[in-house]
Amino acid sequence: MSNDPTQQEHHGYTPETPPAISSLEALAHVVDYSLMSTLNRDPEATSDGNDHAPRQVFSGHYVPVRPTPIENPEYVAHGRALFHELGFDERLAQSDAFVRLFSGDLSVVPETMSRVGWACGYALSIYGTEFDRQCPFQTGNGYGDGRAISMLEVVTRGKRWEMQLKGAGRTPYCRGADGRAVLRSSVREFLAQEHMHALGVPTSRSLSLYVSTTETVDRPWYSEGSQAMNPDILVREPVAISTRVAPSFIRVGQLELFSRRARKQAHPGAKEELEALVLHLIEREYTEDVDRDAGLSEQVIALAHVFRDRLTSLVADWIRVGYCQGNFNSDNCAAGGFTLDYGPFGFCEVFDLHFQPWTGGGRHFCFSNQPAAAERNFRTFCSTLRPLLDDDSDALAQLDAIEGDFAKIMGEKLERMWASKLGLASVNAELFVELQTLMTTTPVDYTLFFRELSAVPDSIEPLKKSFYADLDPSDASNKPSAQNTRATDQRWSEWLAKWRTLVGVEDNTKSETERAQRRDELSKAMKRVNPKYTLREWFLVPAYQQAAAGDYSAIRELQEVMTQPYAEQSKAIEEKYYRLKPSSLFHVGGVSHYSCSS
Repeated sequence: MSNDPTQQEHHGYTPETPPAISSLEALAHVVDYSLMSTLNRDPEATSDGNDHAPRQVFSGHYVPVRPTPIENPEYVAHGRALFHELGFDERLAQSDAFVRLFSGDLSVVPETMSRVGWACGYALSIYGTEFDRQCPFQTGNGYGDGRAISMLEVVTRGKRWEMQLKGAGRTPYCRGADGRAVLRSSVREFLAQEHMHALGVPTSRSLSLYVSTTETVDRPWYSEGSQAMNPDILVREPVAISTRVAPSFIRVGQLELFSRRARKQAHPGAKEELEALVLHLIEREYTEDVDRDAGLSEQVIALAHVFRDRLTSLVADWIRVGYCQGNFNSDNCAAGGFTLDYGPFGFCEVFDLHFQPWTGGGRHFCFSNQPAAAERNFRTFCSTLRPLLDDDSDALAQLDAIEGDFAKIMGEKLERMWASKLGLASVNAELFVELQTLMTTTPVDYTLFFRELSAVPDSIEPLKKSFYADLDPSDASNKPSAQNTRATDQRWSEWLAKWRTLVGVEDNTKSETERAQRRDELSKAMKRVNPKYTLREWFLVPAYQQAAAGDYSAIRELQEVMTQPYAEQSKAIEEKYYRLKPSSLFHVGGVSHYSCSS
């Protein structure tokens, strides 16, 4: 596999549309700063964007901020699929001007483009509980984009995209931190966003990743082989800037901040600023779903209805692919209904309903509790809209009904998701409960199990590829006894026989040819929803460790593999990436669990 990403073939690429944007001058023609041109600037902000010290921001939707470029940037990777979607020439990614721009140096842009970016404030609700003392001022007016600075909006190929630098230095919301991101966390987010997109899960996207060859920062992290829950050493790491891309970066927590100000009448224009932000969200994210000619109440109700649909679908997709957000606060919940903020995330390996990769996350943000966490965020979202409906009792009643049905809609989406993973028209409760019990007591690898099941095996032998035979859930140091193994095998065989009957491959009223055809169709359908490859943390660790030493080949290989997660790839790739987690890596800090340090 070539290490030059511009020379690699990529699944889904088509040659019909040649790249149109090959320079910053061409890029300037598609730039449109809708947020800065339609929303309010913080009246206390500087016009030149030299605004990098922590301070309270009392009003306005954004603060102009000039990014702080990283020193001596070097190309690591770019989002090849996203470049194609945007109409960007791939050679741009390694051109000097592009590297400088997307490493934080806005001085290189043509005169028609802004030389300042913007950062936004937001509020924080943790599992539905509002907090306002999470900033140095204990008022909630200092919480927001501490190291994320948006610097462009482009309209290309009929879509608007906002481009945000992560790790671009301090903003007024930095809370005293340095505003930098390290290469380790940047690699994780860069690869995860494009992997999630390839999995078919709505997400922010990865445009580019550059690392400084000279600038470093100290971060707490784990010593080699440490089993400590929290970082036990300081590590000097290279800084990096990644560019993430989305239709907008408006968060539920952002709406929450402006709603709180309106509710408390924090300043004379607070309610108007809330309304302006909500209408801007609709314009950016919901133009196809909300009638912009309707009255404000009608638009708000339509927005709540569609966001509920997107959020429930998103969380069902997370569970389908084994993803755990880890920290699903309101500030990490995109108001557009997609995955945002890849910090404490992880992909479930050993099936565990309580899987939680982040040491600070607790059970309330664990894998199986994500639907409940989403419901809390949706309640927060609905509460943010209420000040706009104060004079419309009918609309408030409609909003209450939409909010009240969240759990019902979420349950229906989950049932459909599980049915699709199992190849069923609808979930059989008895079969499903028995499966969860078996997956917990065996235990099994979540991704490998469902992929092996998607081959519609005749016996449980292929399924055993997903069994962690050396992990007894009651005592990880002891292997299960032979008697227990036989009993477990029997239960699995009985379950598989029931499943095969329910999916119709044991129908004796059909001919052998018809049964074979049914099996083939079933397998193809299941493989479309059950990925073969997942972004396991122990794949990421050596990739970012090698990158810190200047070798980016592992990152680029991972990018190639993980952007084709449903495909049958080469035998060498299968042997390397389609396998169980080594037992030596269980309980290792930075691999099996990690802090949010980045």
